[in-house]
Amino acid sequence: MTIKMQRLVNVAIILLTWSTLPFLEIRNIKRFLPASFLIFLIEFITTLIGKKRKWWVFYNKPKAVFFGEFPYLIGPFFVGSLWILKWTYGNFKQFILLNAIVNAFFASPVARFAKKIKHYKLVRLNEFQFFLYYFPKAFLMYWFQYLIENKKNN
Repeated sequence: MTIKMQRLVNVAIILLTWSTLPFLEIRNIKRFLPASFLIFLIEFITTLIGKKRKWWVFYNKPKAVFFGEFPYLIGPFFVGSLWILKWTYGNFKQFILLNAIVNAFFASPVARFAKKIKHYKLVRLNEFQFFLYYFPKAFLMYWFQYLIENKKNN
């Protein structure tokens, strides 16, 4: 994938996910923003670790901010967290199931497709380990949202 094409893919990832926010409604964004942002920060930190340890690599990666992991973090990961909380908060089983499905989809078919188009590839993680890299953060996100909701109600 050329740098120009990669830039286009990265911008599309961000724009497509952020274009769904008006359908989320401002009250849901305000309600679920703290938990989603906390997980975004944790994911940002763990991404730095993963990048340093070469758990994955991105092809054609100039030093620009909008390359590599950032479009995924600010796009599908952050906005997806808001949507998942909106759809499932209050039903822990549904929340965990939806997170498992989304994380498995990202860890397997999306990762395979990204490798095929030479966007990124897993190096020191297999698909199951990549799933395990993401999935435990769902429990933390739900717990943090639970604390926020309980604080509001008390």
